[in-house]
Amino acid sequence: MKRLKVITLGCSKNSVDTEHLLAALPPEEFSLCGEAPFDYLLYNTCGFIGDAKEESIQAVLEGVEAKKRGEVDKLVVFGCLSQRYAAEMPALIPEVDAWFGARDMNPLLKYLGAPPSRFTTRRQEAHRGYAYLKISEGCDRRCSYCAIPFIRGAHKSVPMEDLETEARGLVAEGVSELILIAQDTTFYGLDLYGRRTLAELLRRLSAIEGVERLRIHYSYPTDFPEDVLEEMADNPKVCKYLDIPLQHISDRVLKNMHRHIDSAGTRELIAKLRARVPGVVLRTTMIVGHPGESEEDFEELIDFVREARFERLGAFCYSEEEGTWGAANLKDYIPEDEKRRRLEDLMSLQAGISLEFNQSRVGTTARVLVDSVVGDSLVCRSYAESPEVDGEIIVKNAGGIPVGAYLDVRITEAGEYDLLGEIING
Repeated sequence: MKRLKVITLGCSKNSVDTEHLLAALPPEEFSLCGEAPFDYLLYNTCGFIGDAKEESIQAVLEGVEAKKRGEVDKLVVFGCLSQRYAAEMPALIPEVDAWFGARDMNPLLKYLGAPPSRFTTRRQEAHRGYAYLKISEGCDRRCSYCAIPFIRGAHKSVPMEDLETEARGLVAEGVSELILIAQDTTFYGLDLYGRRTLAELLRRLSAIEGVERLRIHYSYPTDFPEDVLEEMADNPKVCKYLDIPLQHISDRVLKNMHRHIDSAGTRELIAKLRARVPGVVLRTTMIVGHPGESEEDFEELIDFVREARFERLGAFCYSEEEGTWGAANLKDYIPEDEKRRRLEDLMSLQAGISLEFNQSRVGTTARVLVDSVVGDSLVCRSYAESPEVDGEIIVKNAGGIPVGAYLDVRITEAGEYDLLGEIING
């Protein structure tokens, strides 16, 4: 038996890749181990932004030290970092035995001595009631700040049949909530079927027995498909929740970002979402400090967030990434302390909006999924919360209820992000 461990860094898409890899390893040949020694120590890396790259490099260097101590035989790195810096990394860290890119999963299996795979099965590292389902890879957009097209390549949809097979396997392991992810979920199907087929995919997945919730992440705002709104409004298994990164509202900044939508189009889309899907919870992300963002542009963003009142909002400071359109054409001249000031102002505003939304839910009933059990408390989510990025509903003094169970709870208290609830029935 070959002793193997995989350490995953970065986003949920990387987690899916790791689970695909683990499922493809013959169990009679590979033993997944938590403690050294290892025949193979693998790092699935992130290369998206500066902080993530630094985290990945530091992790690999820790693996190098473990190898020097004799705890690791073969040190292997794959994923976005090695895809993006394939020419530079082997010379920088020569102790690594093999480097594979984010698109090199079958070559990695060959290196490990395992057969090739279609990657339609998963091996989850922890039992939980939800799972991410990656419906496509890569991206055809060319947003000025984003390196993903250079790392992951062009948009490539996963065939519906393969996704159905993967979903059934996840349901058999106790998963009931599928979170659809991609670099742009609204593009799904264009390359395979000549049209956008996200709505059809939602219908086919919702027909699988055992699937209780479908949640959509990472939707591009331009030309948002109308039939997806119909599914969100009418299909009880599709959460009235949408993660739709908007990034900004200023026409000038949106043009510099290459977002192919303007302020008027953005406002029209938000109004349509709220009108067509009553009760929808909108999550978005914003970038502050993009090259060319004036104080007036930032104030326009603040006013828009105050007006739109997104239930969920995250934000980050612009960082120049080599290889992107922005790095080649727009000078990153806004001081870092000014970027941080804008970020703090935006998130301070959002904290108040989030608190107001949560307080409006006190006294209401929510159907929740139990994500984890901590002592005698349950950590849960309703349709309005997505894991890892949103708050949670905590139910205290509720021992004996397993992860993956559904409960009806009454919301009793609310903070800026988390809520407290009590069980009505189980």
